[in-house]
Amino acid sequence: MADEFPEFQLRLPNGGPVAHGRLLKEIGLNGSHKFRVLAGSPARSDTSPSFPRTNPSSHRSRAALISDESLATSTRWPGFLEVTEDIDCNSASAAAEIILGRNSNGQVVWKTSKGHPLGDYLAQDGWGRRRTWLVRAAHAYTTDFLQQTWLQEGCVSLEATRFDWGTLNQGMSKDALRSLAEEVYESTLSYSARRRVVDEFYIFLSRMKPDDGVCTISGGMLHIGKITGPIARVGSESGNWHLQRPVEWENTGYVLEELPEEVQQKLSVQQDVADLTSVQAMIDGLGRTDEELADEVKDAVESAATALAARRELELPEPDDELARELLVHDAAWLREVRDLLWDERQLVFYGPPGTGKTYLAQKLAEFLGGGREQVKLVQFHPSYAYEDFFEGFRPQEDPETRQVAFRLAAGPLRELADLASSEGNRHVPHFLIIDEMNRANLAKVFGELYFLLEYRNRSVRLTYSNDDFALPPNLFVIGTMNTADRSIALVDAAMRRRFAFVELSPRTEPTKGVLRRWLATKERDTEPADLLDELNRRIPDPDFQIGPSYLMKPGVYREGGLERTWRTKILPLLEEYHYGEDVRVEQRYGLTSLRESITPPQA
Repeated sequence: MADEFPEFQLRLPNGGPVAHGRLLKEIGLNGSHKFRVLAGSPARSDTSPSFPRTNPSSHRSRAALISDESLATSTRWPGFLEVTEDIDCNSASAAAEIILGRNSNGQVVWKTSKGHPLGDYLAQDGWGRRRTWLVRAAHAYTTDFLQQTWLQEGCVSLEATRFDWGTLNQGMSKDALRSLAEEVYESTLSYSARRRVVDEFYIFLSRMKPDDGVCTISGGMLHIGKITGPIARVGSESGNWHLQRPVEWENTGYVLEELPEEVQQKLSVQQDVADLTSVQAMIDGLGRTDEELADEVKDAVESAATALAARRELELPEPDDELARELLVHDAAWLREVRDLLWDERQLVFYGPPGTGKTYLAQKLAEFLGGGREQVKLVQFHPSYAYEDFFEGFRPQEDPETRQVAFRLAAGPLRELADLASSEGNRHVPHFLIIDEMNRANLAKVFGELYFLLEYRNRSVRLTYSNDDFALPPNLFVIGTMNTADRSIALVDAAMRRRFAFVELSPRTEPTKGVLRRWLATKERDTEPADLLDELNRRIPDPDFQIGPSYLMKPGVYREGGLERTWRTKILPLLEEYHYGEDVRVEQRYGLTSLRESITPPQA
């Protein structure tokens, strides 16, 4: 038995310790292989609040194990429980639920030391909930074959000529397929291509099951059907053969370009057999009105309720006069224009001199449009910032048990926010990524293949490191800021300019021009600082180096001597750097004394 299945591991949440177990040959009460949790394994000391209600059997088993001290307080791992003797469970899922104290899929969370999930080692005809699959006719068939055979005869198929007739069987484990593909394709396909073949055949043989949805594409149309039976082997006189599954197709097709954006993204993956379950609700709702779905919901059709919920539309609230007053913007119409630019382009850049409130405005506007700070993430670019920092890459991480350091794939802020935005229940909620000091990094190096996705939001790309198919969620918006005095905005390449809308924040124009006066009015202060700032910027010839109002919108400026101190230590040094190497007396030209003489009317 020990030679048939490897040892499996389960790491507890938040980098916790690792539990160990083995899959048994004996079948449990629910028809699954029994699973043995090995003595010395850790377990969570608490459970999720819903655990007793959603998993009563596992909850009772866990309570009994704690009662007879088969699960006891651990001395090795403070705050955890520990298995004191081997525990045999009815299934791998039951074992995982006892260890984690919550609902869990044991075939996914239990993994070998090489990271392969337990489900790979089970010969079974599909497992888990109803799913939806994409199957393309791209192996050895033409579109005519697809139209005449798949749609008319009611089936989908997968060419298998390279394999011997009797080697591929329904319910094969992924591990067995992996060994077979290594033997068949070792000299003809690369490692990544062999892995793709294994994934496709594993889905077709062992993950697909009757009542699952299936989709295919022909002539710019999406066709949807339902798998109705097991696999059959079909051969031809030429010696070619393929695997075939019967399908009941719908009578109508759907134009690809008219499908929801997220469905188009999933259909653009570079695989011939792929999982579409993440957009299953949207696919289930195609061709049905809201009223029809609502009627099905009344009949307790679960898929209809899910499809109706998936239709919740993404919206950006419209800025009003109250928000304009809060942000000291001269007119709510300007904010509405920015909102419309974001809606149309999905990406926008605020650019201008220092102190013009670019980052502040980006944050406040994103929080208003997204409905709170939880939907907003901010990152700041710098010259050494790279793709691995921004999206994903291999980073050194310490193993909490062995204290050894190894490089592991880690997600960056963009991928984390994209995963959050695309999660179930969040798809209608706007999420915002704010990139501060955007032009300080090498943008082509940072964005990599994501350049493509910024323009083509309805497509996906294969990622460099994880090799996943990835697309930017429709509800993810990007707001960048660029300081024109720090590095010229002219250095931004044409490709990036085409993908972003650019909005200037300059002391020459509204809303920045009058911000300080509006702020002084709300504080009931004298207008002299605004008059001084206007005269100062009038004397600066380069608009990219004019001074923004935020320098004079801090409490310290209005303490005794604060204005003079701010002028001497923050504003004049900027202008000295601007005029470096020039024969300009900065103090005489931009000092407070000179400016006050200009704004003070002559006495009679």
